[in-house]
Amino acid sequence: MASIDEIVSGMQRNPAGVRFRDLCKVCDHYFGKARISATSHRVYHTPWTGDPRVNIQNARGRAKTYQVRQVLWAIRRLESHGKDH
Repeated sequence: MASIDEIVSGMQRNPAGVRFRDLCKVCDHYFGKARISATSHRVYHTPWTGDPRVNIQNARGRAKTYQVRQVLWAIRRLESHGKDH
């Protein structure tokens, strides 16, 4: 089983080849449990103001590329600014 760091590294190398379940693991780790979990969508809240959410979608077992990039951006923001920004 891949660690969170290994999954994130893979996401950075190939955002188009990410499994949805791996993206869920990463989001659960960084943002906590999904606030909304429908059949194909999950919505995670982030700790900053403005648009404080990350929305990911299951596309036949894969994550959508643009959503992987949004998650990577949110992780960088968390790591560089802390949870209050």
